[in-house]
Amino acid sequence: MATKPGLLTNWPWQPLGCFKYIILAPWAMHSLYSLAITRGKNELDYLNLLILPFLLSRALHNQIWISFSRHRTAKGNNKIVDRAIEFEQVDRESNWDDQILLSGLTSYIINHTVSMASSLPAWRIDGVIIMALLHAGPVEYLYYWLHRALHNHYLYSRYHSHHHSSIVTEPITSVIHPFAEHIAYHVLFGLTIMVTLFSGTASLTSMFGYVTFLDVMNNMGHCNFEFMPTWLFSTFPPLKYLIYTPSFHSLHHTQFRTNYSLFMPFYDYIHGTMDESTDALHESSLERRQESPDVVHLTHLTTPESIFHLRVAFASLASRPQESKQSTALMWPLSWLSAILNFIYGRTFLVETNRFGKLKMQTWTIPRYTMQYGLKWRTQAINTLIEEAILEADVRGCKVSEELNRSGQLFIERHPKLKTKIVDGSSLAVAIVLNNIPKGTTQVLFRGALSKLAFAIVSALSHRAIQVSTLYEAEKLKLSSTTEAEVEISKSYTQKVWIVGDGLSKHEQLKASKGTLFIPFSHFPPQKARDDAFYCHTPSMIAPPSLQNLHSCENWLPRRVMSAARVAGILHAVEGWDVHECGESIFDVDKIWEAAIKHGFRPTTISI
Repeated sequence: MATKPGLLTNWPWQPLGCFKYIILAPWAMHSLYSLAITRGKNELDYLNLLILPFLLSRALHNQIWISFSRHRTAKGNNKIVDRAIEFEQVDRESNWDDQILLSGLTSYIINHTVSMASSLPAWRIDGVIIMALLHAGPVEYLYYWLHRALHNHYLYSRYHSHHHSSIVTEPITSVIHPFAEHIAYHVLFGLTIMVTLFSGTASLTSMFGYVTFLDVMNNMGHCNFEFMPTWLFSTFPPLKYLIYTPSFHSLHHTQFRTNYSLFMPFYDYIHGTMDESTDALHESSLERRQESPDVVHLTHLTTPESIFHLRVAFASLASRPQESKQSTALMWPLSWLSAILNFIYGRTFLVETNRFGKLKMQTWTIPRYTMQYGLKWRTQAINTLIEEAILEADVRGCKVSEELNRSGQLFIERHPKLKTKIVDGSSLAVAIVLNNIPKGTTQVLFRGALSKLAFAIVSALSHRAIQVSTLYEAEKLKLSSTTEAEVEISKSYTQKVWIVGDGLSKHEQLKASKGTLFIPFSHFPPQKARDDAFYCHTPSMIAPPSLQNLHSCENWLPRRVMSAARVAGILHAVEGWDVHECGESIFDVDKIWEAAIKHGFRPTTISI
């Protein structure tokens, strides 16, 4: 939002929320109706029929730019501005599709009000030439002065400051403006279209091609990584006046009073508003190499829909905790297609980069789903992917690589000279579970799949003189023999604290008394079956403000909340602990909890 929002700041369909797309429904239905009643191929109104498919292609085109740009900036090579993006920017830029809706409405209105628009040819060379000349001349020049006017204090504070709130730009930043500003841009860019329409030189190619050109150049200028080679401008010197670069426009977002041009720097040169550091920033950005992380967090996909929640996928979904949404349910064909492709040919890929002081951290995703980890015949293939990721992290000089299936001991045995330390975060998970138990608790009920983490929790509870009960005899025998703790069979279910893991059913939850606190130690949260009980988050902690560039949620965890495994890897690196924590080994529970608190991590006090 602008600092002093002016008239027509908000979009008129903002109150509709996710139902805003319905405003195109009457126009789209009219197009289908026209197609049904039209007889003969020569009578078809191709512009009217192609508007909706073109809008969808624009959305796909922008999403490709978003995903590619986020992946490239996470890698760090050729990055221009090395600053953090926060949730506030993601929220502000979540309505990037509003301008596509506006262009769709404008196209339908032009089609129904300008008679020659309904009978356009597929191609006319004179129209393309006229459109190019109109854009390079009047449109670019008028935009330059409009842009300078928007930097006047009055207009800037009421409108354009909304766009400049994003110092670190992303492709979608290019279209994040108040509604009134978009109206001005549509009028300006519409000049080329209307002139060719009324002159009889317009064509379907020039109409759709011009809008595509605007999208490409806008996305390119805001992608925050440089890729225009210097040899291009040294070989063809006039190009430096005719086409801008991402670093050119990035300077406008950091300096504000320079580089006003749209796509052609020519007008900045002739009016003396060209930033003197433009060439130097362009060269330095091209020379920037890919960053080597200090910590790598290895994670994997959970459900087929989880791929849409990655930072490099849909930013708005990634910035919210994962949950069942109709939007992702409607995309199930793409979900399962991605699952099949990942199953056949999938390689570990980078999804996120964060900073904690001088510590550089990256998150790598192994393209395998939770259900695949339970298939024995997929174990070898998955372990191969994990092993390759660990070895790559070791080559890059990582201090810690976080494991995801607690089988890290296998890789240590295979590679005894491994410098990278593998951490599964079990000790911190135990500490989090213990500190979630209310003070004064004397008994808990334990229920869940038995594992290294489960045994460590029960053992720690027994040392704290907390009586552990369970629901089944088999669990009692296993827990007692492994932890040397006295475990009882629960008969009354009066315990107010339940320590739960995978395998907890709804039927078992219904046995708990009113007000019971469920504390999970599993990776997945229990499916909530009680409205009169409290459910803690899975083992996790709130990240301190000093942890930067954290603008995506970790599966079902709230914003700025990180899983125990991820936090543990950071702590091992920042404290310089030169030890593994995987296999059956577990780190000092009290020591890692004290380190977490010392470095600003806080317990998650909000229950779900």
